[in-house]
This record gives sequence, C-alpha cells and structure tokens, in this order.
Amino acid sequence: MDGFKGWLNASVQRRLAAALLVAIAAVALVAAALSFLAAYDEARELQDDLLRQVAQLVDRQRLAPTPSPLDAHFKDRDEASRLIVQRLGQANPAGLDVDDGGPLPLTATLADGLYTLALSGESFRVLVATTAAGERIAVAQESDFRDDMARASALRTVMPFAVLLPLLLVLVATLVRRLFRPIAALAQDIDRRSEQDLRAVDLCGIPSEVRSFVGAINRLLARIARTMTVERRFVADAAHELRSPLAALSLQAERLQATALPAEARERLQVLRRGIERGRSLVDQLLALARAQASDAAASAPAAPCSVQVIYRRVLEDLMPLADARRIDLGVEGAQDAAVRVQEPELIALVRNLVDNAIRYTPEGGRVDLSVRVERGLAVLGVRDSGPGIAPAERGRVFDPFYRTPGSEHSGSGLGLAIVRAIGERIGARIELDHGDAATQSGLLVSVFIAQAEPGTAPPA
Repeated sequence: MDGFKGWLNASVQRRLAAALLVAIAAVALVAAALSFLAAYDEARELQDDLLRQVAQLVDRQRLAPTPSPLDAHFKDRDEASRLIVQRLGQANPAGLDVDDGGPLPLTATLADGLYTLALSGESFRVLVATTAAGERIAVAQESDFRDDMARASALRTVMPFAVLLPLLLVLVATLVRRLFRPIAALAQDIDRRSEQDLRAVDLCGIPSEVRSFVGAINRLLARIARTMTVERRFVADAAHELRSPLAALSLQAERLQATALPAEARERLQVLRRGIERGRSLVDQLLALARAQASDAAASAPAAPCSVQVIYRRVLEDLMPLADARRIDLGVEGAQDAAVRVQEPELIALVRNLVDNAIRYTPEGGRVDLSVRVERGLAVLGVRDSGPGIAPAERGRVFDPFYRTPGSEHSGSGLGLAIVRAIGERIGARIELDHGDAATQSGLLVSVFIAQAEPGTAPPA
C-alpha cells in the first residue's frame, strides 16, 4: 500500500486523474442508487395503478368477478403473472387451491384499499374496492412477480450508468494525460539535452499554471550559462597567458643546452625540458577544450561534406613521428570512405585526440588501427589500439576533464577524451567505448557515430 501511495504522490497527473476518477465513480454510484430506488418505487406505483384499472374495468363492464374453476386452460397459464379478481368473502365449496383456480381466502371485513397479505403460503398485493352496484371485489397479484418486474424496470434505468461510467472514466484519464502532454514533452526535451545545452525553454504551449516555474528554470539556466562562460573564458585566457612564459622557458632551456654543462646538470636540464613540454601540451589542450566547448555561429553553420579518409591522412601525417618514436604500427584498415557534414577542423581535432590517446597508452611495439564504415545512414569512425583498455566501470568517467584511470602510469593531462566528448556533442556525434579485442578483453575501441552526408554524395578527394 505504501508503494502505491508513493507511486501516486510522485505525479500530479496521477493524483489529479485518481481524484477525478474517484469523485466521478462516487457520484455515479450515488446517482445510480437514487435512480434505481426512484424507478423501483415508480414501477410499484404503476403496478398498483394496474390493479385499480382492472377494478374499474370490472365495475364499468359489470363483469363476473368469479373465474370458472373448470377452466381447462387455467393451469397452462403463468401463475406468477396472473391477476385474480373475485368477490370479497367468496366461498370455496370445491376446496380448490389458489394455484388450481380457487379464490383467495379473504375476509369480508377488509376495508377498501391496498394490502400486502400472506395468503396460502404466498405473498399477494390485494386491492379491495366497492363497485357502483355495492358489490365488494378484490383484485390481487403475486408480490414476487411484481417485485421482479419492478427490479427489472429499475435496473433498465441504471444500465446506462453501468455502460457509460467505464467509458467516462477512460475518457477522463485520457483527457488528463493529454492535458499534461506538453509538460511531459517539456521534460523529455530537457532530458535529451546535453550538459552544454543551456538554451532557454520555449514557453509556447506551456500551461499558465507551470509557466512561472519554467520561467524560473530559464532564469537559472541563464545564470548557469553566464557562470560557465566566465569560467571558460578564464581557462582560455589563463592558458593563453601561460603560452608566452612557457615558450620563453623552452627557449631559455634550448639556449642553456647549447652551453657546456656538467653531465649531472645536463641530465637535470633534460628533465626540466620534458616538464616544460608537458606544460605546453597541457596549455594547448586547455585551449583546445575551451574552443571545443565554445558555442558560436560558425560551429553551428552548415558544413560542406568532408572525407573521413582525408581527415585520417592529415592526422597520420601529424602523429606518425610520435608513433615511430614508440615503434607503434599506425595505419588505416580498409579503403572504404564516407562523407560527413562536419567542420574539418573539428573533425581533425576529434580524430587527432583519439589517435594521440591511443598512441600514448599503447605499449611500445603495439598497434593502432583507424577504420570507417557506413551503418544505417551513419558513418562509424573507429580507433582501435592494443593497449590496456578501459574497464567498463570507468568508461563513464574517462570523459571528465583531468580524470585518469586508476593505476595509469602514462604521461598525459587527462583532457583528450574530454575534448573528444565536447566536440562530439557540438557536431551531434555519439561515442561508444568497447574492448579492442573481444576475445582477450583487452585494448580499446572508440567508435564515433556521425550522420552521413546525403546518399549519393561523393567524399571529396
């Protein structure tokens, strides 16, 4: 029961629908009960009127109120539905039972009026009346038959409630669900957004009761957007300002290396130069991340189709020296190509970061393979390496800035995959991680799903 209450209280729509359904059902049941009682009483009144009309007919037509006990067809008639007309106090010399055509044992002292009497083991509704000739007669009918007829008539008045109530309940539930549909659509729209999408929610079609709430959400989104813009500008400005002193340090280190130094000092100088290079690499990646997270008109403008294979060749030209230095077999599998409508610099940055990560985390003598295939209208870019891979539990966090998998001994800033995700969100790509070798559960395969250009569009050479 507590679970049902929690399920009900979790949704205003459910609570409203439940309240309306209970209220309508209760009102309908009360109305049906009152209608049944009124119809039942009316049917009983009509049956009493029937007895009065029969008595008037006997009086006006001067009919004999005594049936013939020798009527051969009497026993073939429906005993429950018959009307009995007799003189009050009529004798029964033949001793016939009522069901055999005999008279009812009524005393002559009964006053005129309607009675419900138990006679011969059965209940009868009896009308006692005096004719114009002064003769006293009785018109009777079995009560069971009258009650059955009255209930059947009353139930027919209640039948529309029984048929229409379920339809009304379904209609109310449907209307409530339809009225709340704009709110459900709003929730789905916000749920589908990425973390970077801080556009104001469109108030068109939003009910006035929740419009103020949505307006408050829009103001909150605007404040968050301003805060994130300030933070990104700070990161970009800080990274930009750090480039000059790092470049100066690197230049001074090169000049110092050209001088005659003791072996120990030269060894420490090499350590210093590697630290400076790591700092420069971090600054460059911070700038790349700031550019990837920026939202401007140029990024959203329609792009001309570009060839994935051409992008691969440009990335390989840049990173082949790094792969050769680590004796890593870097290449492209297959000759299939695909055209995608993405800005070339963004796609180059995405692929470059993926390949750079693969080279850095693949042991010396390993391999990194690039591939592309077309699947259901999507171009699937793949970067597979023979490195240690990423555990399934860590795959959701490796896209966070500066996050590195536990136990990782490779140099890096932890920004590569964060840049990849930021670019992927801007170009509408989906990124999936899997094992590079499913049999040994090792290595890493990064698949990037991008909408292919229009069918028939040839990739540019």
